[in-house]
Amino acid sequence: MEDKNNKSAKRDIKNLRKVTIIALFAALTAVGAQIAIPIGNVPITLQMFFVFLSGFLLGPVEAMNSMLLYLTLGAIGLPAFANFSGGIAHLVGPTSGYLWAFPISAFLIAQLRRKFNTVLSGIVGLAVVYIIGWTVLGLHIGSYRKAFIVGVIPFVFIDFAKLFVANLVALKLDKVMRGKEYEQT
Repeated sequence: MEDKNNKSAKRDIKNLRKVTIIALFAALTAVGAQIAIPIGNVPITLQMFFVFLSGFLLGPVEAMNSMLLYLTLGAIGLPAFANFSGGIAHLVGPTSGYLWAFPISAFLIAQLRRKFNTVLSGIVGLAVVYIIGWTVLGLHIGSYRKAFIVGVIPFVFIDFAKLFVANLVALKLDKVMRGKEYEQT
């Protein structure tokens, strides 16, 4: 009986850890949204940095769920989106494709990093965000060419920089979390 209770307690702790880490990444993404430089319809934020980081550090389902929680928090009106905004309008407006792509991207990054390196998985995740975001923006403004010019081109180099920094942070955090940081000294 004691062994059964011990297994149940371990399972409960594992589930609590998953829920906590999902909530943490949703909160970090919301904070990243507030670090924004407005340029046109789509501001430069650190949201994508946390999409990368969730994919690099979490399992596929946890990474996806953290981004779904982030979208849910914003949809119910909490100021989770850029410029301390929230509400369902963000999930149906011109830039909604970028937001909807976050859970898909995080899932793919986490899934692909198991077979490939983190940078390659991040590039695939970023491509997904751009394709979905650009498509939705193009539908809203009536021009895919203009949507590409205002919704993709200004962000490519910045997002690649976020990708590489997120990769470095993930490598460092992975070492610290596994205790490898102190083995080198």
